[in-house]
Amino acid sequence: MSLFIKKPLEQLLAQADEGEKGLKRTLGAGNLVALGIGAIIGAGLFVRTAAAAGQAAGPAVTISFIVAAVGCAFAGLCYAEFASMIPVAGSAYAYSYVTMGELTAWIIGWALIMEYALGAATVSIAWSEYLNKLLGGGIPYEWCHSPFESYTDSLGVLHQGLVNLPALVILLALTMLLIKGTQESAMFNAVIVFIKVAIVLLFIAIGWQFINPANHTPYLIPEGTAPVVDQAGKVIADYSGVFKHGWGGVLGGAAIVFFAFIGFDAVSTAAQEAKNPKRDMPIGILGSLLVCTILYVLFGHVLTGVANWQDFVDPEKGREASVAYAISTYMHGYDWLATAVTVAILAGFSSVILVMLMGQSRVFYTMSKDGLIPSIFSDLHPKFKTPYKANWILFIFVGLFSGFVPGHVAGDLTSFGTLFAFVLVSIGVWILRFKSPNIERPFKSPLSSPYFPLVPILGALICLGMIIALDRQTLTVAFVWMAVGLVVYFGYSKHHSKLQQKK
Repeated sequence: MSLFIKKPLEQLLAQADEGEKGLKRTLGAGNLVALGIGAIIGAGLFVRTAAAAGQAAGPAVTISFIVAAVGCAFAGLCYAEFASMIPVAGSAYAYSYVTMGELTAWIIGWALIMEYALGAATVSIAWSEYLNKLLGGGIPYEWCHSPFESYTDSLGVLHQGLVNLPALVILLALTMLLIKGTQESAMFNAVIVFIKVAIVLLFIAIGWQFINPANHTPYLIPEGTAPVVDQAGKVIADYSGVFKHGWGGVLGGAAIVFFAFIGFDAVSTAAQEAKNPKRDMPIGILGSLLVCTILYVLFGHVLTGVANWQDFVDPEKGREASVAYAISTYMHGYDWLATAVTVAILAGFSSVILVMLMGQSRVFYTMSKDGLIPSIFSDLHPKFKTPYKANWILFIFVGLFSGFVPGHVAGDLTSFGTLFAFVLVSIGVWILRFKSPNIERPFKSPLSSPYFPLVPILGALICLGMIIALDRQTLTVAFVWMAVGLVVYFGYSKHHSKLQQKK
């Protein structure tokens, strides 16, 4: 039994045309762009921007966005080529199966769980934070934080988290919407995208006049910046590491905000539900990436200009609800905008969670069809034609993380899963260009010839650099997760693989 047996391209393409037995083709180019924007603009913009500024990049978080976007652009071109050529659900998992074999495909499929499932968990936690902000802190700390989180208030009383109930509630509601149907979910997402993009533009337009140029000086966090401690003497920010200040901090910030860009590759998981995937998939992937990159840079510039980056070091002071904090503290007379932003963010986070849950269920669907995970994950609802059992199982799995794990842990692991997927997709384009140069490619990434694969190489190297820039704890947990995945593969998947059984 070969560990690197490859799935024939013809067999994969046959999955794209399963008729009444498969997923419904209901999505157009506009739906796909909206799905991408829906997934991209969310926690990455409203939460991770402040986190990257306070922990590593300072005002230069705008450059961090550009660095991350460049890496995404190269990877996005590779995704667009694959998605137009192989229009099936499964994204990087399916592409790797054709180009690098089953074991590599399994590894990337396992990593995608970190990207989509933990991405949904991270954003649901952020959704809970903003709901509490909107309610004026009315939700008791114990019921909106994980058991691993605690804080001591000004009276010296220790508060210990129990479970994040609001995060579980939003996950349940969106899971039920996804089961109802893809088109219904896409329509809901389109409305939400319009609302939150309008609010982002409103914040940029109004906030521009409140920018204090002094907040952008120095633009990079200086070397030798002292650590920041909380009231209990606990260090909450240390700038001594190479990726915590200066240009190294810009790269470290890029690794943090990279979470903000995971939406465009989620578009590729919906390829099997696109009406005209050969034309629409490149538009959906690259169009959503371009729109959001421009908004990110403008947003980061305004946010760090209105409030000093040091305001975002302490989660209790400004990082958890950074936009509302900046408005209420520095943009006097616009308290209504803070409330509007919070409401829009709650709605926006909902669309991010929706797309992440959809993407993960489609990856599970394809892996299940291949026999690598149990068949229950590919069971379609008799009426709605959605993988409803996978959605319920995913709700339980994601709910365990969102209810009982701190948001920053899940968020950094999501970045690892995303970057790892991008590296392998970039390499996969080059491999397929070299081994199968005559396959029809409706969209071709530029500068990617078999003997001069500039775009794939740059995409892989930049994303690999951002993986290295992640903190050591995140990398350790990620590699433990990947080791568990190998145990699952050799214990179950290898013996149930339909491709292996045909040999």
